[in-house]
Amino acid sequence: MGKITGFKEFPRKERGYRPVDERVADYGELMVPLSEPDLQEQGARCMDCGIPFCHNGCPVNNIIPEWNDLVYQGDWRAALDVLHSTNNFPEFTGRICPAPCEAACTLNLTDEPVTIKSIECAIVDRGWAEGWIEPQVPKHLTNMRVAVVGSGPAGMSCAQQLARAGHEVVVYEKNARIGGLLRYGIPDFKMDKDLIKRRKAQMQAEGVEFRPNSHVGYNVLPERLLEKFDAIALTGGSELPRDLPVPGRDLDGVHFAMDFLTQQNRRNAGEPLDDVADILATDKHVIVIGGGDTGADCVGTSVRQGAASITQMEIMPEPPVHENKALSWPDWPLKLRSSTSHDEGVTRQWAVGTQAFEGADGKVTTLKGIGMDWSGGGPKQVDGSNFEIKADLVLL
Repeated sequence: MGKITGFKEFPRKERGYRPVDERVADYGELMVPLSEPDLQEQGARCMDCGIPFCHNGCPVNNIIPEWNDLVYQGDWRAALDVLHSTNNFPEFTGRICPAPCEAACTLNLTDEPVTIKSIECAIVDRGWAEGWIEPQVPKHLTNMRVAVVGSGPAGMSCAQQLARAGHEVVVYEKNARIGGLLRYGIPDFKMDKDLIKRRKAQMQAEGVEFRPNSHVGYNVLPERLLEKFDAIALTGGSELPRDLPVPGRDLDGVHFAMDFLTQQNRRNAGEPLDDVADILATDKHVIVIGGGDTGADCVGTSVRQGAASITQMEIMPEPPVHENKALSWPDWPLKLRSSTSHDEGVTRQWAVGTQAFEGADGKVTTLKGIGMDWSGGGPKQVDGSNFEIKADLVLL
């Protein structure tokens, strides 16, 4: 696939990002795509490895070597067809997927992997720009009705496939706009919400009906759905956050991360907060508890809101900068990962646990923590490592 000697001739090149001082002033997408010649070179790096382990790494089983080769050959239209054969919405995954396919890339054993995620995103963006992506209206109808409960990525994919098979599909969404976690959980600087809007228009042209502000179990009776539809698909996702049951958890200023992120996305969209008190990082000392992607999203959002300081705490020890590929490949490796948000200003603390929150007048003012030792295989508090951090806003 690609150019036989491409992986020897061309080094890995990743897409860029807007300068930090520019992007932190707004919530616009921060990604800067590669040029077409650069993308073709990156596609040429895909080696004829025999067994494409990238397939195993990809949760949707994208046919990666084929569209890498087509991009190298300049056949973008065919690359789009191959990409869409396994993935309804590559513009979503091409922006926010952690790219386990790249970790599984055979080239990753002794070199740097193919920039699969960047190529995927470029293919679908090119398809929209060229007008190649059009509604696929079914030729025959089945006269079967299906209700899809939830309009996140799973619900949207389910609804689109059912509609293209000829079924009558109605999507119920409890919020004012469709998109689920994509709409309300992923910050706009990582994914522009107009991407959802144009997919919604495509799906409506294919016959899908969307009913926002329809919360099944509350203002929509499940019994009515059973009466009106031949099948019901439950695609509501998981919205139960992990709490931190320590003293002071009930103080004002300690919030779940998703409540914080959702509010900012609603503000950006001009949606009301429904009489819920603002959760803002402006001029506050922010503590983010959790070192994953959601925590990083809280960091980037806090920067844009003008936080006085941001500290991200992780109970696990700091992972190595480079994984032992001989042991981890082709699985997802444990290694240090830094997002664009970390480049924007944050202090990261590792192997620390939260013991309690303290406050004054009902508001959080301090986080009390302690160091953790993992040398025995499990967490153990380190005697004498207690510390305190000023905290005006804590995000779990």
